[in-house]
Formats: sequence, structure tokens, C-alpha cells
Amino acid sequence: MQTKQTRTLSFILVAYSAILTLAGPCRAADGPSTSAGSPDASFWTKPDWLSELSFTAKESFDDNVLGVSGLGLPVQTSWVNDLSAKLGITLVPLIGNKDFSALSLTYNPERYTYENASAENYTAHRVNGVVKWKSDNLSIGIDEAFLYNDGNKVAPIYALDQLAGAAGNQNDKYRNNYAHSVARERRNQFQDRYTIFLQYDTGSFFIRPISSLIDYNLNTYLHNTSNAPYKGYQDYVSRYDLNGGADLGYKLLPNLAFTLGYRAGEQQQDQFALAVNSDQHFSSNNYQRLLLGLEGKPLSWLTVKLAGGPDFRDFNPDTPISDLHTTRFYGEGTATAALPAGQSLTLGYKQWVFVASTGLAPYTDTTVSLVYHWNLTGQFGFDAGVKYLEANYTLGNDTAGSAPSLRDDVDYGASTGFTYAVTKHFIVSLAYHFDDGRNNLDSLAAKFFPAYRDFTHSVTTLGVQFKF
Repeated sequence: MQTKQTRTLSFILVAYSAILTLAGPCRAADGPSTSAGSPDASFWTKPDWLSELSFTAKESFDDNVLGVSGLGLPVQTSWVNDLSAKLGITLVPLIGNKDFSALSLTYNPERYTYENASAENYTAHRVNGVVKWKSDNLSIGIDEAFLYNDGNKVAPIYALDQLAGAAGNQNDKYRNNYAHSVARERRNQFQDRYTIFLQYDTGSFFIRPISSLIDYNLNTYLHNTSNAPYKGYQDYVSRYDLNGGADLGYKLLPNLAFTLGYRAGEQQQDQFALAVNSDQHFSSNNYQRLLLGLEGKPLSWLTVKLAGGPDFRDFNPDTPISDLHTTRFYGEGTATAALPAGQSLTLGYKQWVFVASTGLAPYTDTTVSLVYHWNLTGQFGFDAGVKYLEANYTLGNDTAGSAPSLRDDVDYGASTGFTYAVTKHFIVSLAYHFDDGRNNLDSLAAKFFPAYRDFTHSVTTLGVQFKF
């Protein structure tokens, strides 16, 4: 008998075959077959203000839904059904103002259904807005990304049982930082990110006031994890980072500028109620940041945006850290090389101090990524990438709770994917992503079960998309 996931996958493949058979090759109105991306006869002409309208169906296999080591909780696998739509609107053609290069709004709902783990089901509602305006020496940029997850308000329980003493096994609570984040991103929550700037150019110089926000508002229920039936339950706290300041730029070349920047910001981490956690530490702080940067095109084929400098931190008195007034490095940047034959290579980097969603101590968050893209033909595309993630909590050590925070978790990730445009409107894709999470702190005591921080996780995805 067919399982539900097999029937779903069969439906996708049958639908693909039917559409391919009925559509045939793309044809111009009175001409021969055309390649994907070329004009073709259509039953409907998309208006200029509609920048995108698409529908996507994906079938994935997730081989470790909760990202656990398998030493306690058994590894759970599941087929995942993913249905989404994307609607993009641009107002630039309607307003007829050439000062606007972008004035757009995009809505992308996406429904995920886990066949063997229904608690992980959720619907993501993503709204993105972009404004780019320039008149003479003045320019404005706004990037807004909002997410609402209509998901489970009950967090996972990382415990094999609820027994007390030596008979109990709740050691999965010592899992890797990048294991619990997989499940956290499916839970009920709001996320908001924006960057807004105003830039004035005068000769070789420019001044750019700027502000940015990263906000995670988590809506899962909170429980006291010291007692059954909530031993191993994961409490999440909300957090945000908000800053503002300005950059002063000097153009070394027409398309390359050196920048000197300043930011004043604050990071907020919610404090648990005493009934939930007797450990009342939390790591909210204020900071001053100085930045040296380079942005633009040092070479015709290379685009860079780099910034780095010292963070001067002032943590609140209840932060579990030895030095409440500490200086740390902040750095971020991207470098994109446009290579011959439709190829590109992008290097990304960010290192900063942030407050945790699952712990009470601050941590140094590091991300390094390398992504390769190749348009082999007008129809066939290939992507490959690697990523290194590190969450280093050795900045402080919270020993008041049942799970001391001293740890250093890493994740080595790799991904690859193929896309094929069967027609201008119909695209198929195949992707694979792999994570290898490891404990990076050799001195971690055996009583904190470092082996539970090691895990592997992979997701294989087949997708079909119809674009108007």
C-alpha cells in the first residue's frame, strides 16, 4: 500500500509530466520552438506592476527532524510537503517617477507539512518591501523583511524520559546550538528585519545616516524545566538588536569608497519569570561601535562591501559574564566575483556578539559562507555552497542553572542544487543540504555529555514551480 508521502511525491511527478506533455516546447506566436526565457504565446499577459506571480510544490526528506545526536532521543525522519506562492508588486511603472529604481512589495506564504512529525507543521508568511530612490546627490534605501510563523506554540522536549536521578536521561538538553535552532525556526513567532539609510553625496565625499533592526519575538509557551513532565522542554526567550548611526565615505575611485562609521545600539534579551526559571540572569546590553569599511568595485568583475571594528559593550549587572564592560570585534562583509560563462562566486562573513534565544549568557556568533553559481545554459543552472557556523559561549559562564552555558558549538554545512527551466513558465529543481554539528570545546567536562552536541542532518528536496 502506498504511504501518504509516496502518493504526494507521485502526484508531483505526474503533474509535472502532464504539464510538460500538454505544454510542449515554448513557441512564439508564429514561429519555431524557443528556449526558456524567450517570448512565447501566453493565455495571459502579466501587467507591468506585477513583478512576480509563482506557485511552487516541493517534496523533501528530512533525516533528522530535531537535529539530535541519537544517543538519547532516537533520530526521527520525515517526508515534508511544501506548498508556496509568491506575489510581487512594483509601483515604479505606475508612478512614472524615474527617481525610483525600486518600489516593491512581495508576499510569500508557505505551508510545511511533516508526515511523521505533525508537531513541526507550520505556515510561514513572509512580507518584503524595498525602496530605492535617488535624485541628484540624495538617495534613500529601505529594505524590510517581516515573517510571521503560524506554527506550534509548544516547544520540543529533548528528553528520553522524565525519570529522576540516575535512571533518568534528559541529556539531549546538552545538544548543539545549531540543532535546536532547526526546530525553533518552525515555532510560532514574529521576526522583523530592516535597514534604512539616507545618503548625501558631495564631490568625493558622502554622509549616510543609517539604522537597522533584527527582532525575534517568540510565542512558544514557557515551563519550569526542573520538574516532570517538562524535563528537557526548551524555553525560548525573545531578543532584538537595534542600532543607528552614520557612515562618512570617501571615494577612492568612481566606484570604490572607503568608509568610517559609528553605531549606537542596544540588545534586549527577555528575562524569565521566577516561576519558570530560578536563574534570573539575562544579557541585555548597550554598545558603541566604530567601523572601517570598503564598498564598491575595486575591479570591474569584483563587488565588495566590508566593515569591521571594535564593539564597546556595557552589559546589565545580571549578565553571567566576568567583565560587564568589554570590547569585542565586529565584522561583516560580502565579496562577489562575476566570472566568465555565467558563473559567480560569493564570499560572506559576519562575526558579532548577540544574546541567545535558549541560554542566558551572550555569545560570539560567526558565519562564513562561500556560494558558487553557474548558468550553464539559458535553461540549466547549478549552485553549490559551503558554510561554517560557530556559536561560542565562552564569553561568560552561567553556572546558576541546571545546564551551565560554557560551550562552543560549530556546524559545517554544504549544499548543492540544480534547476532546469522546461519552459519559460515551468521550472524543476533538485537540492541537497547537509549539516555536521560538533562540540568545539575540548575542555568540556564529561558530566555535560559533550557527545550529545554532535549531530548530522540532511534534507533532500525535489521541487516544481510554475511562474507567470
